[in-house]
Amino acid sequence: MIEHIVAGLQRPNFIVFVILFLWGIFIMVAHANLVKKLIGMYLVQTSVIFLLVTFSAKSQATVPILQGPDAVQSVSPTIDPDQYSNPLPHVLTLTAIVVQVATLGVSLALVKAIYREYGSLDEDELLQRIE
Repeated sequence: MIEHIVAGLQRPNFIVFVILFLWGIFIMVAHANLVKKLIGMYLVQTSVIFLLVTFSAKSQATVPILQGPDAVQSVSPTIDPDQYSNPLPHVLTLTAIVVQVATLGVSLALVKAIYREYGSLDEDELLQRIE
């Protein structure tokens, strides 16, 4: 357990991601305004995307396309995976960005419709009007 804490302190960007994530959760829970809740949700999603980008970074790595002598298996029977970056985190990051934009767009449209219908964005006031 202690070694995980020490490893986390050696990478301050992970601490920033956790703080950003928790800040977004706090905004979603503490504020009654629906737009502020969407801002909190956006912060949570952005912290996850930043975390995926950080995990996918690999120094001195190249694209996972075999080139040169590695392309012919008979010449080089073994391929060193440390020389190549993993494309999966990049694909997940692009997917997360698309989901983030779509979620935010639909949510803003719903908030706009709620405001037109009820004239307020306060969650407590909306719950009182619905009951």
